[in-house]
Amino acid sequence: MKRTLLSIVALAAMSASALAADIKPAIIYDLGGKFDKSFNEAAYTGAEKFKTETGIEYREFEISNDAQREQALRRFARDGNNPIVMAGFSWANALDKVAAEYPDIDFAIIDMVVDKPNVRSVVYKEQEGSYLVGVMAAKASESGTVSFVGGMDIPLIRKFACGYKGGVMATNADATVLEAMTGTTPEAWNDPVKGGEITKSQIDQGSDVVYAAAGGTGIGVLQAAADAGKLAIGVDSNQNGLQPGKVLTSMLKRVDVAVYNAFMDAKNDSFSYGFSVLGLAEGGVDYAMDENNAPLVSDDMKAAVEAAKADIIAGKITVHDYMSDNNCPY
Repeated sequence: MKRTLLSIVALAAMSASALAADIKPAIIYDLGGKFDKSFNEAAYTGAEKFKTETGIEYREFEISNDAQREQALRRFARDGNNPIVMAGFSWANALDKVAAEYPDIDFAIIDMVVDKPNVRSVVYKEQEGSYLVGVMAAKASESGTVSFVGGMDIPLIRKFACGYKGGVMATNADATVLEAMTGTTPEAWNDPVKGGEITKSQIDQGSDVVYAAAGGTGIGVLQAAADAGKLAIGVDSNQNGLQPGKVLTSMLKRVDVAVYNAFMDAKNDSFSYGFSVLGLAEGGVDYAMDENNAPLVSDDMKAAVEAAKADIIAGKITVHDYMSDNNCPY
């Protein structure tokens, strides 16, 4: 009997190992690279967490231009990688084609909905997190003028800007909110020099708190604000430590959670499809606090942002979604 039990245990262990071996996860980053200190790096963090916890390696690729999207995705699918996660809305067209060609492969896309039976789509309520950092910006501003620097001029980034303005105006109805986008092409995500130039222009117009939602371009925004003795707000990843004592907070977009969950669900044979929306209530967005920005956040500011957070989760405050009507009412 003892030998039989040992055999069963050994067989179960071998089966578990075989199942793990069948998982060949992969992630493909968007333009800007996995170490952009922002969106892509958040995705990378999720993949690394999965690898650390499970010991399962993952495959990755950093594209350098849009023409590589479909080729890279099809190559991963052809090689049997499963699941395949794509970071960024720009993967939608390539995924729409490739997912149909490989119905037995599980795909996940972040920031866009692709309606295919083997695709998980994860989108976020960026407007809710942006509202919170807007409350903090209005509280921190001494001039009454704050600003926003976006990356590529698309509805998704307008969504960040609108939520931010909503939080600012709800806190100070007399505030001025300046807005600017870096460009209209994908290069706008990776132009820190231009990001810095835009920030300087906004500071010249009186802005003393600048929120960047611009991928790698945002690094230039944070640098320019710090150089001018003003405050900046980071995005996606916790960027408070990039300019310690000069970054008021960061709007956290938990892209890492989407990647980690996709890999782990595939490992556990529980991968699901369709789309999910992650906001404050789901832990998908938030604001960052750590030792780098703690001295900048007063008790009054913390109380105001926590009250706004609770009201949004409770449904007492509804933050307008720019993408619902391509309009910002604030």
